[in-house]
Amino acid sequence: MSFDIGLVGKPSVGKSTLFNAATMNDVPEGAYPFTTIDPSVGEAYVRVECAAPEFDHECTPNTGYCDDGVRFVPVRLVDVAGLVPGAHEGRGLGNQFLTDLNEADVLVHVVDFSGTTDIEGEATEGHDPREDVDFLENELDMWYLDVLEKGIERYRSGYEGEEKAIEEDLATQMSAFRTNEDEIKQVILSLDLALDPDEWDDEDKEALAREIRKRTKPMVVAANKMDTPEAKANYEEITSDPEYDHLSIVPVSAHAEKALKNGDEQGVLDYRPGDDDFEVTADIPEEKAAGLEQVREFVDEFDGTGVQQVVETALFDELDAIAVFPGARKPKDDGTFLQDCFVLEGGSTAEDFAYFLHTDIGDGFLHAHDVRSRRQVAADAVLDHRDVVEITTTN
Repeated sequence: MSFDIGLVGKPSVGKSTLFNAATMNDVPEGAYPFTTIDPSVGEAYVRVECAAPEFDHECTPNTGYCDDGVRFVPVRLVDVAGLVPGAHEGRGLGNQFLTDLNEADVLVHVVDFSGTTDIEGEATEGHDPREDVDFLENELDMWYLDVLEKGIERYRSGYEGEEKAIEEDLATQMSAFRTNEDEIKQVILSLDLALDPDEWDDEDKEALAREIRKRTKPMVVAANKMDTPEAKANYEEITSDPEYDHLSIVPVSAHAEKALKNGDEQGVLDYRPGDDDFEVTADIPEEKAAGLEQVREFVDEFDGTGVQQVVETALFDELDAIAVFPGARKPKDDGTFLQDCFVLEGGSTAEDFAYFLHTDIGDGFLHAHDVRSRRQVAADAVLDHRDVVEITTTN
């Protein structure tokens, strides 16, 4: 699993419920602050159309599973400790939260769109979810700004007469955010700022911190509890607000997903995660049947519960990741076929893939083959989503 997806948000918004629904783990859930104190890590899945049917064979996955031509590829999901305003100043579990958060490649911000929890995570009515979206972005921006300021101090404290480049010192100071000199220089220039921090005012520094944060910690909003009228009204209003055009907002009902998966495990219904339909396969009490009909109305309206969709939006849309199958056209002698499917960074080359598989394979890379077209692929050829690639190596 090459990517970490971090679930973040204030307490009591259903973050742990969404985590459990996505991973079918059993972490504590509750409508009170700091149910989650230490981060929980679980295995979620993203859907990839399996390539095996194109070769008239069935795949035999080493990890994850395949269900009727849909490959479920594992990714790591991290339920990060609850957040409250002032975390960047150490309030609540702030310092721990920021440390855990920095391990994530992309964030899923779980927001209670029903408006029944206030900014502290306490029960209320009529709360505007925009406040939650704003406060998390502000907390992250202030965190980045603090680190940026330290980078500027580093730049100013260099030896007198030494030739300086602000992007070098900022990249060193902000290296934990997985950025580099080229990216920081590009961001500075994109904001029409001079490459001299002495010419920046407070607004310039805040804008720079915010843009670096957006590029290094992309975010998707999980609009949770969307199975309520209040949440639907808030969703319509917020998605029509141009102030939030920069965010992907996915309608979600974590409780609906968990109910469907539980029903599938118990054999009372047939449900494949992410589908927009399910079939009841056993006799169930009227009360449960009525509840499932409400769930059916929701998945009909939103093309699913949203849990699978928000994880995939984070990985494939925000990170621009791709899935690649290593393999050949025919099964191995032991009958195994397309055993693996790996998620890589978008823009990965055939040689990158070889190194991803193993350092020795990369060191001995000769060329690759596109298994579908049977054409040889050069080391610098950029791979596409769902490519099936065979590596030829001296090792």
